[in-house]
Amino acid sequence: MRQSMTPAERVVWSLLRARGFRGFKFRRQERIDRWIVDFCCYKLRLVIELDGGVHRLKAAEDAARDADLERRGFTVLRFGNEAVLNSPGVVLAAIQTHAEGPPPHPSG
Repeated sequence: MRQSMTPAERVVWSLLRARGFRGFKFRRQERIDRWIVDFCCYKLRLVIELDGGVHRLKAAEDAARDADLERRGFTVLRFGNEAVLNSPGVVLAAIQTHAEGPPPHPSG
C-alpha cells in the first residue's frame, strides 16, 4: 500500500472522506481479497479506481481485476487522473448515479 496519495487521489479523498458524500463511509487503499483498491464503499458495493498513464499498458490486467471484483458484488468505476483533476464533479456525479440505482421498471 502506498503511503502518499497522487494529486488525483487527494482530490477524490477530499470529496469522500469523513462521510463527505451523502454520509457514506469510503475507505482508501482498501484490501478486497487479493486486490488493493483506491477507494471503496461497502454499503454501496462500489470501488473507485483512479488511473494514470501506466494503466493504458495494463488494460487486460485491469479488466480481469474489475471482472473479479464484479463477481464479488462490487461495481467498479474507473476515472483517469486528468479527468479527475479537470472535473472532480464527474466522480461525484457517477457515484450519485450508482447510489440512486437503476430507474424503476415502468411496469412497477
